[in-house]
Amino acid sequence: MLIRKAEIEDAAGIAKVHVDSWRTTYKGIVPDTFLDNLSYEQRELTWEKGINENNVYIAENENGQVIGFSTGGKERTGKYEAFIGELYAIYILKEYQGKGIGRLLVQSVVDDLKEKKMNSMLI
Repeated sequence: MLIRKAEIEDAAGIAKVHVDSWRTTYKGIVPDTFLDNLSYEQRELTWEKGINENNVYIAENENGQVIGFSTGGKERTGKYEAFIGELYAIYILKEYQGKGIGRLLVQSVVDDLKEKKMNSMLI
């Protein structure tokens, strides 16, 4: 498994993880009609923009498939004076959860924030 900074070419893989994770994580919480209408293509467009604007990290399996991602940066609302940074999102395909991948993805965001002298973070 490899954790690395995402590139624009990773947008489709990130979109797949995003949609599939929503469908497994939020089933029974979010209406099925909403989950069924999530679009890989729409999420891919969103992530093509997001990769350029944010720090996005991906986890790849041994076959080079994107299996998870995290993103973070400066705290966005300005409502939390005690927190400079923020973990914006973290998603991992269900079959890869519970293997420590989330910890590695969060650590990538933390390391990036530290490099930018941001020493606190909210989730």
